[in-house]
Amino acid sequence: MDDIEYVDMIEPSARSEIEARLSSLIREEGIRCLMAVESGSRAWGFPSPDSDYDVRFIYLRPPQDYVTLRPVRDVVERPIVDDYDVNGWDIRKTLGLLLKHNAVVAEWLDSPIRYIADDPYVAELAALADKHFNPAGYARHYASLGNNNVARWPASTETLQVKRYFYALRPALSIRSLRMFPERRPPMRLQDLMALTDLPPAIADEISDLVALKAQSRERAPARRSKRIEALILAELSKSEDIPEKPDSPSFLVEADNLFRRIVAAVPPAP
Repeated sequence: MDDIEYVDMIEPSARSEIEARLSSLIREEGIRCLMAVESGSRAWGFPSPDSDYDVRFIYLRPPQDYVTLRPVRDVVERPIVDDYDVNGWDIRKTLGLLLKHNAVVAEWLDSPIRYIADDPYVAELAALADKHFNPAGYARHYASLGNNNVARWPASTETLQVKRYFYALRPALSIRSLRMFPERRPPMRLQDLMALTDLPPAIADEISDLVALKAQSRERAPARRSKRIEALILAELSKSEDIPEKPDSPSFLVEADNLFRRIVAAVPPAP
């Protein structure tokens, strides 16, 4: 099974366009961008030629925006234009979701595709996520994500959109990873999950064939249904409650608060 490096799959013209959009957004919003990554099929390891660019970022506003009687919105979004989907979360929102063991935050931190250089505080954010990682919290996230996608499968058809398989398969393999390695966050990319969870060769080859098919087809291209892959997905999703719970340390909120204050204090106030 070949392990493809997806960092290089962003064409230079697309990367330049994304960087330009981020620069304009930062200037218009008056924010400081801590990190900007790809989060979607291109970063998950199963892009199609017509896949959107799902650009996600974490940002910081001027200090006075955090001490106001009129709270500023904690997300920045732009309409999807020409397949570019660009939006981000405020650092306060990000840390709040991290306290709830939100797996999306962890995936952004681990994305193999970065559009700007990470701010030094991003490493501290990742360290906080690792230190207080609760495998059961992540398992609940992936079980909900996977089951919601399985519910969209047609009841009786010979084919299924390839992306529908992947949107359930990646969460299922994330749960498999959590079962096998409950001490670590599961990797973001499908190929890394496959390698880590030691899939039977026949299933691994079948999944790799689907990845290759999607790489040459449109986003909604169909594929012949696979009983083996569907059985794997359903079996792993059903085991989410087997993942051990790690109670939160009383220091988690204190450490997150301290990190938030240090990040905000590091930004000079607006004139």
